[in-house]
Amino acid sequence: MPDQPSAEEIIRYEKDPKTRIATITFDRPDALNAPTAAARLRYADLIHRASVDDEVKVLVVRGEGRDLGTGADLPEFMAMQESEDQGPRLAEFRIGPDEVRYPPRGSFRHGASVSQWYANASAGCRSLQEFKKISILEVKGYCYGWHFYQAADADLVISSDDALFGHPSFRYYGWGPRMWTWAQTMGLRRFQEMVFTGRAFSAAEMYECNFLNKVVPRAELEAETAKYALACSRNRPTDTVFMQKVFFEIMKQQQGEYMGSLLSGFFESMGGHIAADEDDLMLDNAFEGGLNNSVKDNDDRFPPDFRLSRSGRNKP
Repeated sequence: MPDQPSAEEIIRYEKDPKTRIATITFDRPDALNAPTAAARLRYADLIHRASVDDEVKVLVVRGEGRDLGTGADLPEFMAMQESEDQGPRLAEFRIGPDEVRYPPRGSFRHGASVSQWYANASAGCRSLQEFKKISILEVKGYCYGWHFYQAADADLVISSDDALFGHPSFRYYGWGPRMWTWAQTMGLRRFQEMVFTGRAFSAAEMYECNFLNKVVPRAELEAETAKYALACSRNRPTDTVFMQKVFFEIMKQQQGEYMGSLLSGFFESMGGHIAADEDDLMLDNAFEGGLNNSVKDNDDRFPPDFRLSRSGRNKP
């Protein structure tokens, strides 16, 4: 595996016992805040601890630099999938390298074990669903992939007006683990547009979809998020918040939130059996041809406002 920053460097955590506001910061701006597998586990653990911590009532999740983030560390994921050394993959399951034998390549379980694991709050993909305090996501720039999961699961989402929302998987693979929740939150018609075209939606469009609570200019984003966090921290007692969160969690489960995670995880598990149409870009081929160049070339095939990259959207 290539050298990477530690999980503690990628995911920073701090709390103010006086205001009872805690903050998780994604701090890997040179890699568009992509979390490694270890960083996702740290993220899950921090949310679990904050949920229990009596000194925390509100959790703000944000990103360092220009963007919230563009999703997980895809080169790391593919390296894990292709490596004969299963130690790093087992570590993602919180299992030691010599404790068990991972399902062999070619078996359904080789990929399905991972996609089903992503439906578990301990994996760091839907951790906010079980958080019994108030979560606020501060969004700016790219909000793609794994970071878009957090937007689906947070209680409140405050966004800068330059933010873009979506999942590259809709264009390059076809599925994302939070699809059920996105469809419920955005509305089926608009979400189907995102899935079938693969295009990113602007902050203004997401606000129209009732996906965002507030959209402000970039310069006002941190202050607006802080204002919401302070109001939430001063409102009802933490016991009341806990009971409110249980109510909303039961409501989401009645609507099928967890079932949706399992279902989309199952379809992701079948991705290796998809037959490409002529000229389709498949993820494995993108890595063979060089990920950055392959994605850029494919992005250029779409109309400017359907492209995923900022630079691509500005080209004719």
